[in-house]
Amino acid sequence: MKRKVGIRTYLREECIVFHKTKESFGALSNMSSGFPITINNRHISTSEALYQACRFPFNPSLQELIISQTSPMTAKMRSKPYRNETRADWPMVRVRIMRWCLQAKLIQNFAIFSEILQGTGEKPIVEYSSKDNFWGAIPQGDSTLVGANVLGRLLMDLRLQLQQNLFSADHLPPPEVDNFLFLNSPIKEIYPRISENDSSDLFT
Repeated sequence: MKRKVGIRTYLREECIVFHKTKESFGALSNMSSGFPITINNRHISTSEALYQACRFPFNPSLQELIISQTSPMTAKMRSKPYRNETRADWPMVRVRIMRWCLQAKLIQNFAIFSEILQGTGEKPIVEYSSKDNFWGAIPQGDSTLVGANVLGRLLMDLRLQLQQNLFSADHLPPPEVDNFLFLNSPIKEIYPRISENDSSDLFT
């Protein structure tokens, strides 16, 4: 059973709206490159590839295929023919997993991504989408966007944690999700990368 999420209306001029990765605040998108994440000592290029891989905890070969793609859009497209193999509880856990993916993006790219999030100020963050009114919001005329905007709201929650010094930049535990597996192994707690150019994790 899918979790119900309220639809909201946003005035574009009052919001931070992101869509294409090369546009202003495009780094907020899961499709944005330059924010690598390391899970269980494996390099993953984008939060989009990580999120898509999390759909298939019981298919490590497909996870490997997804994270080996050179672009986040290709990673997403590669997963589509296998959507019937998506974990059965996906509608119930996908928001929890997406929140964790964004936290992973932040903790391992903290200097850059925290600055981008803080740079949005207090404005609503909205993902512009032409057809997805769950993760984003769809334009209604030139000035209005309508949708649940779940991705934007998760980013706003993350921004608030930063503003209130509630986000731990020291470590990130896995979410409370059953069978949260990556390449046949439980996903471990992750830590910041040693430097922006380093793709290795430190584990307990």
